[in-house]
Amino acid sequence: MKKRISFDYWSAITLITLVFFILFFLFPVLQIFIQSVYDSASGTFSLDSFKKFFSRSYYTSTITNSFKVTIAATLITMVTGTMMAYFMKTVTIKARKIIDMIVIVSILSPPFIGAYSWIILLGRSGVLTKIINSLFGISFSGIYGFYGILLVFTVKMTPLMYLFVSGALEKIDSSIIECSENLGCHGVRKIRKIVLPLIMPTLLNSAFLVFMRIFCDFGTPMLIGEGYRTVPVLIYNSFIGEMGSDYSFASAMSVIVIAFSIVIFSLQQFVAQKSTIKMNSLHPVKAEKKKGAYGFFANFFCLFVALLSSLPLLVIVVLSFRRTDGIYYYNEFSINSYIKAFDTAGSAIFNTFAYSIVAMLVILFIGVLFSYVSVRRPSFVTKVIDVIITMPYIIPGSVMGIALILGFNKRPFVLTGTAVIMIVAYIIRRMPYTIRSSSSILRQIDSSIEEAARSLGSSKSRAFWRITFPVMVPGVISGALMSWMSIITELSATVLLYTTRTQTISIAIYQEVIRGNEGVACALSTILLLTTVISLSIFFRLSGKREIAL
Repeated sequence: MKKRISFDYWSAITLITLVFFILFFLFPVLQIFIQSVYDSASGTFSLDSFKKFFSRSYYTSTITNSFKVTIAATLITMVTGTMMAYFMKTVTIKARKIIDMIVIVSILSPPFIGAYSWIILLGRSGVLTKIINSLFGISFSGIYGFYGILLVFTVKMTPLMYLFVSGALEKIDSSIIECSENLGCHGVRKIRKIVLPLIMPTLLNSAFLVFMRIFCDFGTPMLIGEGYRTVPVLIYNSFIGEMGSDYSFASAMSVIVIAFSIVIFSLQQFVAQKSTIKMNSLHPVKAEKKKGAYGFFANFFCLFVALLSSLPLLVIVVLSFRRTDGIYYYNEFSINSYIKAFDTAGSAIFNTFAYSIVAMLVILFIGVLFSYVSVRRPSFVTKVIDVIITMPYIIPGSVMGIALILGFNKRPFVLTGTAVIMIVAYIIRRMPYTIRSSSSILRQIDSSIEEAARSLGSSKSRAFWRITFPVMVPGVISGALMSWMSIITELSATVLLYTTRTQTISIAIYQEVIRGNEGVACALSTILLLTTVISLSIFFRLSGKREIAL
């Protein structure tokens, strides 16, 4: 007798999720692959775009540039982030709570705002540039190029690495450290022999995540890279070319980047599976007051990192209240920049909140329900969908933007230039966050409470909505707020998708920076930062804690 295949509520959720990602992710990405081997002039199959890329050093050097700056920044942040995490966990650091708050706000602030801030500080006419040149009698021309990009990424990603590594250090039992010290293992040797091996899995996984964030970043190299080309910028310039767009070549580069991203992600998954160490901290490591040079250096280092992280944000806020005519700032305070910001970018402010709210509602609906299916009813199909959902996280936003344009610029799905395609980009790019956070919450909820409800006559769907979901709500809302903060600062994908009617705050900031309207750019950036801080405060109140898990 054949087994009857049942189709219920949760099967429908699985099907809806699968169809959504096939339509809005796999289909657009497939168009990139097709376009990369399509000769529009002859209408035939061709590999000329790939030959063009690999035959010219101008293009291959861009890949080298991207890997060079990404690897350098990742290695530096591994050292600086780990040092800060170790000091913050083992040494009594002054102003610890303030440092943690600065770190979190700097992480959640848009990366391109940091790059823009450093231009104001260390650009050709920057405040610090003028001071350096007058004090030392040199001709420092600014932070543009490789070292500028490296500086911005290092300052931006050190706090992120700090948060990742701090989570691993919290799981180390202090008795392990005490035993090593009793056996004569102290100082650097203790860190090298005991601490580093225990946190190495987290350190390596964090390094992969930081690597991908840097590799995929568009705003920072676009603003301060100048002659130093990186892959996302090259793809953008090829797709939106002043001398005419080359869709085939941009698609070919996108395919190459997708291949690199998949290889890197697969390597990260392999390392994660092979190097996982489970630790239960019955006696967490406690911070102790250290005297002498060690205590001074630990405090100085943590405060210095916090200062560097907060300096770009402080510059933006202060300059937003300075009277300016666009480029020149006067020595008086004014709210004129905010008035101009609301006049010129009022619709962008409205669009940001409207699009992000709609995107969050869809993300919550699909994300929460699919996370339940993947955790409570795992199958081959749910595993495949889970992999598909993860892919947009590792693909650069500029590539995703091109995919959506190629996929929806002709009938029957003409979405290019509409608000819908902006919202879809948000959903596709940020869905993994909500699914991961919801799945983690579900694993902490005992399934027996649902079984008890079903034994009393409740249906599976009703048991979820009446029993499980209310327990999940605080964590789900907290995860939604984290997704919200990443949505409102999205630039790399939407900068290709927007029109004058669908512009958002992040795009408006980018446009004002390009036009030289620094006052308006600072005002809009401050509005975005204020929104982030308010969202973060709500997150802390709902979650009942003063830290975030990324």
